[in-house]
This record gives sequence, structure tokens and C-alpha cells, in this order.
Amino acid sequence: MARSHLVEVLVGVFMALGFVALFFLAMRVSNLSAAAGGEGYLLSARFDNVGSLKVRSPVSIAGVRIGRVESIRFDQETYQAVVGMRIDPQFDRLPTDTFANIYTAGLLGEQYIGLDPGGDVDYLGDGDQVEFTQSALVLEKMISQLLFSMAEGGGDR
Repeated sequence: MARSHLVEVLVGVFMALGFVALFFLAMRVSNLSAAAGGEGYLLSARFDNVGSLKVRSPVSIAGVRIGRVESIRFDQETYQAVVGMRIDPQFDRLPTDTFANIYTAGLLGEQYIGLDPGGDVDYLGDGDQVEFTQSALVLEKMISQLLFSMAEGGGDR
């Protein structure tokens, strides 16, 4: 009887540890474990179209994550999206002519910001804005342009 009770307790502990491990795995995969507003410095960039970019999306250089998207808002004066990026403090030497692109990663279409550093001797600091940007490519717009160009040239073939 006591042995049966011990086995039940051990199975219960094992199941609880499994659920805790699954919880931490889910938090890690969904990027919710990274604290917003943490360390680092804030940069902003203006885009005509951010596509499906989301808060907590990665910001990377050469495939290495150097920060996260902290905020996305709409500027009613310029009709552009303003993206706030929290950059990790060890990456404090980004030239002022750095270029920001919105890329799509993988088959599921997760979007992220890729930074291409320039060659300027001055560096971006907390609160600065990345001046050179390229908006997200919208698949529907590209398909419609392809169809229209095919329709225009279709009578000649």
C-alpha cells in the first residue's frame, strides 16, 4: 500500500515537471520570455509598409539577433509606420548610415528587421533614428504587378 502511494507521488512529480518544461519551451518558442523594455538602447525607423511585422520580432545583423522590435505605431503626420527597436547594449557601434530592411524568414512568413551597417565613423545612440529603410514586400502587390505586366504583353505573343 505504501509502495503504491510512493509510485503515485513520483508519477505526479514527474508529470508536474513535464508541464513546467513544456511551459518554458512554449515561452521560449513564442519569444514571450524576453522582457520588453529591458536593457539596451532604443532606435527608431520609419517604413511605408511593415507588412506583418510584430512587436518582439527579431532585429538582426548578418543573421545574428542583436535586439527586438519594441513598438510599432502609425504617424498621422507622415502616414508612415514608426518602429521602435531595442538593441542589446553590447552592439553599440552601429554607423549612422545603417540601412534597415524588413525581411521574411521561413515558409511561415515570420518577418524581422535586418540591419545592414554602413561605413560612417559616427554611431547611432539611444533615441536616434535609422534614416535609410526599405519596407516589407507585399506578396499580393507583387502578384498583381506580374499579372498586369503579363496582361499587357499577352496580346503580342
